[in-house]
Amino acid sequence: MTLTNLAALVGLNLVGALSPGPDIILITRTATQSRRHAVAVTAGIQLGVLFWCTVTVFGAAAVLNAFPEVLGVIQILGGAWLLWMGRGMLASGWRNRTSPPVDLEDAESRMGSLGQAFRQGLTTNLSNPKIVLFLAALIAPLLPRSPSVGLAVTVVLALSWSSLALHLVLSLVISTKAVRRRLLRAGPWIDVVAGLFFLVAGAVLVVNGVIDVVD
Repeated sequence: MTLTNLAALVGLNLVGALSPGPDIILITRTATQSRRHAVAVTAGIQLGVLFWCTVTVFGAAAVLNAFPEVLGVIQILGGAWLLWMGRGMLASGWRNRTSPPVDLEDAESRMGSLGQAFRQGLTTNLSNPKIVLFLAALIAPLLPRSPSVGLAVTVVLALSWSSLALHLVLSLVISTKAVRRRLLRAGPWIDVVAGLFFLVAGAVLVVNGVIDVVD
């Protein structure tokens, strides 16, 4: 694999990582309330990204394609998690929609522990196993059929670290005090929108998972 191919792979991965999805929505929602928690969420997401990149490079996509029912079960479990999280966000946002805006310190104090934020980021990322198929579609045309361990590790690190850099920049920019003050005014409605997004995403995952299992 040439440096040009590796750069193209990283670029396509960044486009995919930046597209609206559960990870981006969770980082955005968390960053409006606490920088520390946004970084913790990002760290959890990146551990998930590292896991998916590793199993993709070492052939998990072939296993999931050969046994779609495995993919289906993982999607059902992941979808159930997103549904649960979305319900909580929607209920919280709707309950607080008429409350006065909170200040920066109060918003952060309501976020729970950093460990909880880390686990939320990790679980959210792991909820969608189809990222393996997306990564496989990117990697397959560029990676040799039997890559060396060194090349495989290089690809895994390039994909995971580029995603980490992108998500960290996003979380740090949104969590600046000036941006947070503006977004906190709409905090409950951000929770409502995020909750609805996760409910839809979770429902789609569950339906697709059931289809994969019963087919």
